[in-house]
Amino acid sequence: MLEYIFFDAGLRDSFVAYARSLGLSCELRDDALGLVVALDEDALNDELEDSIEERYGQLEDAQASLLAQEEGGLKQLAGFRVNLPDGQSCQVPLPPELANRLMASFSLEEIQALFDTVARSVLDPHQNLCKILRAET
Repeated sequence: MLEYIFFDAGLRDSFVAYARSLGLSCELRDDALGLVVALDEDALNDELEDSIEERYGQLEDAQASLLAQEEGGLKQLAGFRVNLPDGQSCQVPLPPELANRLMASFSLEEIQALFDTVARSVLDPHQNLCKILRAET
């Protein structure tokens, strides 16, 4: 599944309408990060994928503009949940441009794994690359 995240329902609905006009089915869900639209990547050929990516890029620009206008730009943050080794979780704020770049390249699960790995590594100073590599050999 290819996942696209939105912070505005109107922009999400515009994306869904566009995808459906191309004959694609969409799975919609709300998540802690925003409004997610998932498309079956097996249903996409290169031309459709390029078209979808172009439309998403246009909507990302519109999304950034909306965020900049809201409350004088105070809402120009996105967040990802991080699960700490002790079981607690917290939000890591990111500028929307960076969050959108992450979402364009990685699935939510991959981003979650990345943030969780970083949290574990930061909170366990005894974990270093040399020690990990020695343990694997």
